[in-house]
Amino acid sequence: MKEQAQYEHQPVMLEEVLDMWFVRSNGFYVDGTFGRGGHSRALLRRLDDQGRLVGVDRDPQAIAEGQALAEQDHRFHIKASRFDCLPELVADAGRPIDGLLLDLGVSSPQLDDASRGFSFLRDGPLDMRMDPTRGESVAQWLARAEEKEIADVLYRYGEERKSRRIARRICEVRDEQPITRTAELASLIEGVLGRAEPGKHPATRSFQALRIHINGELEALEKVLEQALETLAIGGRLAIISFHSLEDRMVKLFIRDHSGRAPKGRGGLPLGDELPQRLEPVGKAIRAGKAELKVNARSRSAVLRVAEKVA
Repeated sequence: MKEQAQYEHQPVMLEEVLDMWFVRSNGFYVDGTFGRGGHSRALLRRLDDQGRLVGVDRDPQAIAEGQALAEQDHRFHIKASRFDCLPELVADAGRPIDGLLLDLGVSSPQLDDASRGFSFLRDGPLDMRMDPTRGESVAQWLARAEEKEIADVLYRYGEERKSRRIARRICEVRDEQPITRTAELASLIEGVLGRAEPGKHPATRSFQALRIHINGELEALEKVLEQALETLAIGGRLAIISFHSLEDRMVKLFIRDHSGRAPKGRGGLPLGDELPQRLEPVGKAIRAGKAELKVNARSRSAVLRVAEKVA
């Protein structure tokens, strides 16, 4: 029980998400980033006996949590997958999606568990895979990647201005011995950059970039956004919480471009090439209020954007 409490996850902007995600009590919903199920459990309290909710996650611990919930509530089902599996979910359910939620990035339990290798503050194996049973770990990728490839990932996904210097140092060190621990990599980056701005560890951007790359997070987001256009019901809602500027920009521009608000000509879509309106933004971007910020530090960088599918 102590272990479970240690990794307790507090869902971000819970009430705001529910008010935007919920459409009808008998609807079909997808929580594409189930995590520890905070948002899902709250939504289930609003659904009637005909309502259905599918949780999707790659993390084995999240899957175990979802399986326990599914045993307690017949309206819920958990699927072990990346969240860009919407066509399969719709085919299985035999109905379009009334509400899709994505809470992007890494969860608090994943950061708090040193064995997962997500955190530069806790020494552990340099892994960072959402599903540690599949694919390459960060340590394995850093052992084989070319210097330029490492620099490009750090710059593209972490917006790290000194990416080339970090990549060069990584290659120098790995030639002597493999980099296999989070503390080793964090110390290496700090040695290159020195102390970052107050309150921010110098390895923040690099760790973020490596996690996004190793899990294919932006590619999955791009795919699921396009899938949402085809799988949402008319009046169905897309609700996305972003913590990273690259993710939020993708979501913001996707909603803009498919709501008929893309700029025409002079840097925007070519005249005559504008997309037909398929989405309507629901309000403006939402951020956590002062009360939540006091009790949930993770909500500080969260941005919630919502759009509704139109005929």
